[in-house]
Amino acid sequence: MSVVKEKMSASALLDDIYKNVKMGADSIINLLSRVKDEGERVEMTRQLDGYEKLAQKASRLMSEIGMKPKEESAMARASAKIGMAMNTMIDSSSSHIAEMMVQGSTMGITDMLRKISEAEEQGMRGEVISLAREVVDFEQHAVEKMKAFL
Repeated sequence: MSVVKEKMSASALLDDIYKNVKMGADSIINLLSRVKDEGERVEMTRQLDGYEKLAQKASRLMSEIGMKPKEESAMARASAKIGMAMNTMIDSSSSHIAEMMVQGSTMGITDMLRKISEAEEQGMRGEVISLAREVVDFEQHAVEKMKAFL
């Protein structure tokens, strides 16, 4: 049985980009109160600013094509928040928080690279692909910065 791939449209990729960066920002917001290391707090705050700027870029591109950004459901956000709270209840060390950040960014990178590949295979080019690559670059840099706290 063959699997039929859904055609990756610019709007679908923009939606994925927006959700990716909003999830990154929400994760940082949920974790910041547990961060004890000042250097780690500064780095995470810098990353939060970067995620918010990327979300604004995605939102602007969405608006240009008549889309409105879709937020994750309240249930999905609450589930993520509870998961992080439980995870840091057991271990709230700087290295554990850094590990959580690295894992989250790595999942975001992997997902975004797969979406970029699908879109490019279908001939997509332009600003949306450029923004998706910017997200990947940002998250790769974020991973490198967080490794200092492992």
